[in-house]
Amino acid sequence: MPILSLKAVSKSFGALKVTDDVSFDLNNGEALGIIGPNGAGKSTLFNLITGNVAADSGQIFLDGRDVTRDSAMKRCESGIGRSFQIPQPFGRLSVYENLLVAARFGGTVSAADAPGFCMDILERTRLAPQANREAGGLPLLQRKRLELARAMATKPRILLLDEIAGGLTEAECRELVATIREIHAGGTAIIWIEHVLHALNSVVERLVVLNFGRVLMAGPPEEVMASREVREIYLGIEA
Repeated sequence: MPILSLKAVSKSFGALKVTDDVSFDLNNGEALGIIGPNGAGKSTLFNLITGNVAADSGQIFLDGRDVTRDSAMKRCESGIGRSFQIPQPFGRLSVYENLLVAARFGGTVSAADAPGFCMDILERTRLAPQANREAGGLPLLQRKRLELARAMATKPRILLLDEIAGGLTEAECRELVATIREIHAGGTAIIWIEHVLHALNSVVERLVVLNFGRVLMAGPPEEVMASREVREIYLGIEA
């Protein structure tokens, strides 16, 4: 049974249909990439999965259970965690305190377990040396790492990454990808929206292409990226 299933999920804002009859499965432990041009409905899709936006029609299943009408908080507690495209930490709190907030109020970690749990996450995301630093003063790579760490502090079984590699240098991107690979190797399922395709394709096993809110194609990365239609519509190249 897939850990996550979307069945004909649609969402409109007024006359604009942003997500149109989207269906796909995510297998347990799988890394799935979502690509598509700007305005394809990728971020709205994440908001539908997390419950930040309610679907107009269709169903979303987690472990075979219909969570379509569950709140964002309930879905987070059930194991769906996410990072955001623009990191927005609690700037006046330390890096460690940011994780404590996520662990205690976004997850199911007890007060007794939270300190050790948060330090383990800081080690895994290579933020331990920054633990006592004020989050608002972090450089971009460390802010991206903190966004990843805060999502991990909610104990996700499914981790949604929204353009987490955007704005990084090539060296910084390689560092962050190495951390994401380690998280995935630990068994966490991942859905990753990304425009930095070489970073995305170095981690994911499968790609879903969105265009005008609909699934254009799905399959192995090499097969998808070789598609004439994907190259023409997504990459803007006349194949």
